Amino acid sequence: MSSSTDPRQLTAVQPFDEHNRALLENVHPPDWVNPEPRGRYHLVVVGAGTAGLVSAAAAAGLGARVALVERELLGGDCLNVGCVPSKGVIRAARAFHAARSAADAFGGPRSDGDGDFAAAMERMRRLRAGISAVDGAARFRDLGVDVFLGEARFVARDAVEVGGARLRFRRAVIATGARASLPPIPGLAEAGPLTNESIFSLEKRPQRLCVIGAGPIGCEMAQSFARLGSEVTILDAGEHVLPREDPDAARRVQVAMERDGVRYLPGVRIQEVSRDSGLHSVRYEREGETHELVSDEILVAAGRAPNVEGLGLETAGVVYDRTGVEVDERLRTANRKIYAAGDVIRSYKFTHLADAHARLVVQNALFAPTAKHTGLTVPWCTYTSPEIAHVGLYERDAREQGIQIDSITVPLDDVDRAVLDGEAEGFLRVHVKRGSDRILGATLVAEHAGDMIGELCLAVTHGVGLGKIASTIHPYPTQGEIIKKAADAWRRTKLTPAAQRAFRWWFRLTG
Repeated sequence: MSSSTDPRQLTAVQPFDEHNRALLENVHPPDWVNPEPRGRYHLVVVGAGTAGLVSAAAAAGLGARVALVERELLGGDCLNVGCVPSKGVIRAARAFHAARSAADAFGGPRSDGDGDFAAAMERMRRLRAGISAVDGAARFRDLGVDVFLGEARFVARDAVEVGGARLRFRRAVIATGARASLPPIPGLAEAGPLTNESIFSLEKRPQRLCVIGAGPIGCEMAQSFARLGSEVTILDAGEHVLPREDPDAARRVQVAMERDGVRYLPGVRIQEVSRDSGLHSVRYEREGETHELVSDEILVAAGRAPNVEGLGLETAGVVYDRTGVEVDERLRTANRKIYAAGDVIRSYKFTHLADAHARLVVQNALFAPTAKHTGLTVPWCTYTSPEIAHVGLYERDAREQGIQIDSITVPLDDVDRAVLDGEAEGFLRVHVKRGSDRILGATLVAEHAGDMIGELCLAVTHGVGLGKIASTIHPYPTQGEIIKKAADAWRRTKLTPAAQRAFRWWFRLTG
């Protein structure tokens, strides 16, 4: 039996072209027939985003009987409306920007014109379809997982129903993810705004784009669409973009976005949204005055809501609220037979964290429940240009926890490769526990910060200090050399006046 939701009607698979048909063949095959349930499953996984797919594959690989239930598209947000399509658009936007700036920056050929927005979006859809086989129903069937397409609902503390079939389980995991939420602004929902779930279906570039919210999604898409040729305005209630980040890092990104043509308006209170003749009008208050902004499209990037409705969680004895499913440190819900992982719980909403949760769930659900998700070191990156990558504590976190730290900041223009690449806008800031080389946190602002932060993630997670990094040979010239420079800067702090006196005495003695 197929899902009650026709995936062809989802905004994620619009337009219904050859690439999106190929996507559906993998992540929601139109001719899919659900299998007959196989007695009691060791693990029933509800939701086939990152947390669900990793849980199902890992458990089946160990030999467990596993059922995986998905109502819409396997791959979840990451594949269909998140990480994969957004990075395809970001890469296209960077290419557009590089073409326009090549002449002035490198003496390259001059590029004029707007570029082909439709071609860039088609490329994204084609690449997404190619990647989708890894998350496809056929692959998971071949891994030994019973894949059910349809609406899952808990009907007992140890059973789920889907398409009229009852799946009994020893353990289950809720991995239904989250969705874009709309703030309670009069007229907003009726105006039909874009979210991350629909913006990647665009075929025509909006001449004017209004973005509500200046978090990671809002900033990434605002800068990308500005580079692709749209007139972009961000309306934000805060004081600066990316409020969670190091303020110096956020300022660097804001300057870069404004240089790319993004108009950023902080301190905004939106009063009303309306739509007339295909145009959107946003009435807002700023600095005591009322203004109106007219745009072709509105992108709402103002938070996410967990997918907890319609699952029968009350019947299963699972406690939840508007922030997500409640779990303990071992990711167990109030029903000890049921776990939850990924964006549906009260936690950071990152694909890589959902992956980590899934691995803990498999250990705890199928074996001894000893693995804890509390205390995980979770890095993240915002893929603006430049990017901001972070791991561990911010300075404010250390202050709130009463931890004394020393901070080392190295500007990116001290790194030869960054200068030669024309990508010297940024810095690395490392926080160490005072009196030691133990790294407690780090923020990196660089064009490729997400690719460069891994060494520091390893260091924070496993206690590798700056001393060991300083004694490690790094290749030259790379932008990643900035981490070695920070370690060398820490080592120079060990040259205290007393140490200098000792060296002078030694050289006089040996001279």
